[in-house]
Amino acid sequence: MDKLSLMLVDDHQMVRLGLSSYLNMQDDMTVVVEAVNGLDGVRKAKQYAPDVILMDLVMDEMDGIEASKAILTENPAAKILILTSFLDDEKIFPALEAGVKGYILKTSQASEIAASIRKIAAGQDVISDSVRAKIYAKNHAKPELHDDLTARESEVLKEIAKGLSNQEIAEELYISLKTVKTHVSNILAKLQVDDRTQAAIYAIKHKIA
Repeated sequence: MDKLSLMLVDDHQMVRLGLSSYLNMQDDMTVVVEAVNGLDGVRKAKQYAPDVILMDLVMDEMDGIEASKAILTENPAAKILILTSFLDDEKIFPALEAGVKGYILKTSQASEIAASIRKIAAGQDVISDSVRAKIYAKNHAKPELHDDLTARESEVLKEIAKGLSNQEIAEELYISLKTVKTHVSNILAKLQVDDRTQAAIYAIKHKIA
């Protein structure tokens, strides 16, 4: 049986050494090439065309998300497994949107990493339980009141938070005073607040202003 060819993309030599040592002990896989950063990974992915790519995220030259995008643009069939220490939304969702086949943590058991590689090679997606919980939380998050604001109402709210009067807002946004008053009325209703001060507090609390 032909072994699965693997590429490791990680800027830490000890991580690459530990992974390659373990993975090369498996009967059905072998590490054929290592890359020290994302840019190096993009070049070597094209050169070696490995069956599965294990990709770190935070690296010099080019991070794992950008490298994954570049590799998948060149070869949409490439199978990339993110192997990282990061579990924040700013890493998880851009990586998944890039089209990687899996996202697991470096704290995973070595046997879990090997099993994930086999699953991805077989065409399955692999998401760790902690990452899956993040996805569930995002998909079931309660909508915020300000999500209902129009683009113009959001602009007016930002000006309210600056302490501007209706007349000053009208001049700032080049709209009529009557239009500003209508927007303010809509904003108070949508945010379920009683006055401009409460609207300003809401904007600051939710980082709109």
